[in-house]
Amino acid sequence: MIELTFLGAAQAVTGSKHLLRTSRASVLLDCGLFQGRRRESFQKNRNIPIDGTKLDAAVLSHAHIDHSGALPLLGGTGFNGPIYATSATRDLCAPMLLDAAAIQAADARHIAKLIARGATDLEPVEPLYSADDVVSVLGQMVGLPYHQTHQIADGVSVTFLDAGHVLGSAIVVLDIEDEGRKLRLAFTGDLGRHHLPILRDPQVPQGIDCLMSESTYGDRLHAPIGEMADELAAVVCRTHARGGKIVIPSFALERTQEIVYELKGLRARKRIPEIPVYVDSPLSVKLTDVFRMHPECYDRDARELLAGQDSPFQFEGLKYVSEVEDSKAIDMEERPSIIISASGMCEAGRVLHHLRTTITDSKNTVVIVGFQAQYTLGRRIVERRREVRIFGVLQPLRAEVVVLDGFSAHADQKGLIDFAEGVRSGGPLRQIILVHGEPPAQAALARELAARGFPTPKIPGPGEQLLL
Repeated sequence: MIELTFLGAAQAVTGSKHLLRTSRASVLLDCGLFQGRRRESFQKNRNIPIDGTKLDAAVLSHAHIDHSGALPLLGGTGFNGPIYATSATRDLCAPMLLDAAAIQAADARHIAKLIARGATDLEPVEPLYSADDVVSVLGQMVGLPYHQTHQIADGVSVTFLDAGHVLGSAIVVLDIEDEGRKLRLAFTGDLGRHHLPILRDPQVPQGIDCLMSESTYGDRLHAPIGEMADELAAVVCRTHARGGKIVIPSFALERTQEIVYELKGLRARKRIPEIPVYVDSPLSVKLTDVFRMHPECYDRDARELLAGQDSPFQFEGLKYVSEVEDSKAIDMEERPSIIISASGMCEAGRVLHHLRTTITDSKNTVVIVGFQAQYTLGRRIVERRREVRIFGVLQPLRAEVVVLDGFSAHADQKGLIDFAEGVRSGGPLRQIILVHGEPPAQAALARELAARGFPTPKIPGPGEQLLL
């Protein structure tokens, strides 16, 4: 018996969790947080349908919170076994999970204050886990190098390949043997794009029987990567001419570093005015330090910058902000500036405070540089709602909203199909499973794959089980 159960990111894009079971082993692939409607997400995150006492190991594709953020909850299920990831992912998880715990505590305190002041449409929130829970789970993490095969459970071995999505991201290749049957499964995690700055390109695994692929952008194509700098420069110049501020809600991991990298190049080529740039996220500061520790994940251009003692993540006019008072001071400034702040889907963190003080003024701009899941504040901003709710209070959305899909670290429809073609050409691909995508995107990708002669893709729903 070789079976997969889809516990998260099934016909959705957050909460990635997939349970592999054989007659001899049980392995969890990813353990991410659900994001979206507060009450619904809290219930899903609090009640993980896993018996940790029967789990042999967990494998983490990368450190994004929708793939890693529920790891500290596994202790409550009885799991105390190893969690395998690349070395860079392991190093990134320490600051990211500790930050997640701190944000949960801070949001709970803030909402409690609003309720105390008379807010009647809010409910008290309890943090999902504490810093102690994070420290405990970090002790279970085992860093493995790319391209080396390791046995992680009885009859199950793992090999990590470059996914090209974020620092340390991996395509998880599992070699499974059970009851005399062998199967090679590839799980993309989140699949990156070719020719993105900083990281190496995704690799194509060979000899794959079953491909479990993300499908976030399965129904659309990205703008060419070469246009990213042009579009960003136009937004900066236009907003500066109005005397406005630019707020960029950005995932602290990878997207922030990519934007800083692009701004550095634009400044060097004098394509944007010399206005202050703030990276207002203690987590981003810490993660940028982790980036510096792992040049083995860089592409040639980024390595050459480092070799020349020119940091890809620093330039004149750029300030990394950690202290709360310094963060508040940014909003008090009247001069134009660029503010890069987490979280990427505008669900928590300091970006909420910056949005609250900028979105009501038409001279300002909100630049969206990543996928925004359903029911998140970021999605409502992308939809250009007349009003959006921040900290429980409706605010008119008057600022310009610009979506720069070119910055996405996810493969688009063509990238996903090309990757599947590469897998098919390298082995006996018999089954495709689509996860980590909303239903319209998955349906569109499934149609395109079927039209090209691939096995009819499976699109499992939440809790569904498939025999492989």
